[in-house]
Amino acid sequence: MYDADEDRYDSMIYRRAGRSGLVLSAFSLGFWHNFGAKGDYAEMKRMVYTAFDNGIMSFDLANNYGPPGGEAEKNFGAILNEGLKAYRDEIVISTKAGYQMWPGPLGKGGGKKHLLASLDQSLKRMNLDYVDIYYHHCPDSETPLEETVEALSEAVRSGRTRYVALSKYNARDVRRAYELFRQYNIRPVLDQVRYSILDRSFDSDNLFTVLDELGMGSAVFSPLAQGLLTDKYLSGDVPLNSRAHENNYLKESAITAGLIARLEELRKIANIRGQSLAQMALAFALSQRSVSTVIIGARNAEQLMENIRTLETDLHFSAEEIAEILSYS
Repeated sequence: MYDADEDRYDSMIYRRAGRSGLVLSAFSLGFWHNFGAKGDYAEMKRMVYTAFDNGIMSFDLANNYGPPGGEAEKNFGAILNEGLKAYRDEIVISTKAGYQMWPGPLGKGGGKKHLLASLDQSLKRMNLDYVDIYYHHCPDSETPLEETVEALSEAVRSGRTRYVALSKYNARDVRRAYELFRQYNIRPVLDQVRYSILDRSFDSDNLFTVLDELGMGSAVFSPLAQGLLTDKYLSGDVPLNSRAHENNYLKESAITAGLIARLEELRKIANIRGQSLAQMALAFALSQRSVSTVIIGARNAEQLMENIRTLETDLHFSAEEIAEILSYS
C-alpha cells in the first residue's frame, strides 16, 4: 500500500496555468517514453511515486504515448488505481489527441468525431471519469479551427475534462483559437511547446509574449533536447541506452564534433553556476516568460531525482549569462 510523503509539497515550486485557477508543479512528469509495453512496470510505478513524493502533481500523457499507442495511459491508469487513487483530487492529469491513433482517416486530426472518441478511449484506458486538461495535440490544417474549438468546448461542458489546452500552436493560431473559445465562455489555459537552449523555434514569433498577453501559460517539453543537454554525449560516444542509439527521434548523425564542442562550452557555464548541464537547461526553460510547467521524462527514479534537484540550484540568469548561453545554442 502506497502512502505519499507527508512533506511532499514543501520543496516543489508551483505556478498558475496563465491567469487561470489551475495550479501546476514547476516540473510535470511526462509519459512520452519509458511507459510503454517494453518498459519495466515496477520502475514506472517507482517513478510516479517518486515524482508525487517530491511534489510533482501534474502528469502529462497522450493517447498515442507508449509504445504502442495507448499503453502509457493503461500503465498510468493501473498505477493510479493501485496507489494514487486516494490522491486523485490533488493531481492534474493531462491527455491529448490529434496524431494518428487508429486506422483510417478518422484516427487523427482536429475533427469533432476524432477528438471526442479519443477522449472517451483515454478515459476508459485510465479508468477515469474525467481528465483535468485535454489538449489538441497538433494543429490540423484540413479541419476548420472552429470545429476543433467546438469539440474541445463540448468536452468541458460534458464534464469529461476540466480545462482545455493547445499543443504546438504558433502565436497566430493561438490568438485565433482563443477568440473562438470566447463564444463558449471557455479559455484555453496552456499551449504545449518544444523549447530548450538548443531549440527555441517555437518562440520565433514571440509566442511566450502572446501567451502572457492572453493570460495563458505554456507547458514546455523536450527541455533537454532529447538528452543532448546532459553529460551523456560529451565523450563523443553514443550510449546503448540513449535516444540516439535507439534511433527514434534523435539520430546518431546529429551527434557531431561541432555539437559536442558547443555542449562542452555550455557545461562550463553550468559548472560555474554550480549546476550540471541538465540542471542548467531545466532552469533555463523554467526562467522563460509564461512557462507554467516544464515536462521532464526519465528512465528511472534516480534520473528523475537529479532533475528535481534543479530546484535546489540557482534558477535565475543574468543578462550576461543568457547572452553567453545563447551564443552556443
